[in-house]
Amino acid sequence: MSACYSGSRPPRIGSDAPDFTIRDASRSVVLHELRGKVVVLNFWATWCPPCVEEMPSLAQMQARLKDKGVEVLAISTDVDGSAYQTFLKEHKLDLLTVRDPDQKTNTVYGTFKFPETYIIDRRGIVRRKFIGPVNWNEPEIVDFLSKL
Repeated sequence: MSACYSGSRPPRIGSDAPDFTIRDASRSVVLHELRGKVVVLNFWATWCPPCVEEMPSLAQMQARLKDKGVEVLAISTDVDGSAYQTFLKEHKLDLLTVRDPDQKTNTVYGTFKFPETYIIDRRGIVRRKFIGPVNWNEPEIVDFLSKL
């Protein structure tokens, strides 16, 4: 697997997911308001080829599992707001996505390598961490998310 930065801290598996609020030009997202859902917290950027590569399967998985209470929250670390908006329009992503150009959120999670994804259960506990791009349609992953 390839990712777009080096250096990773130990995952937070089994502990409470750090709460945060992010506001960008389009929306405001508060993590604890997603309690009761399985949150797939994905840190990405438009300039990161592996991030772009995994976006279609992330969106497909979201469409497939939304009725089961799985919510993807894709946090872009793009500094360039117009590149981010252009990417969203061109790819027609049907995901909850928000831009955090100051990288406050991913820093709280110890993420400096993109893409990186945390699976947070319905009670707000981090259950898994994926470093690098993932095929979100893999049966093992879909099964895991469906059972949380």
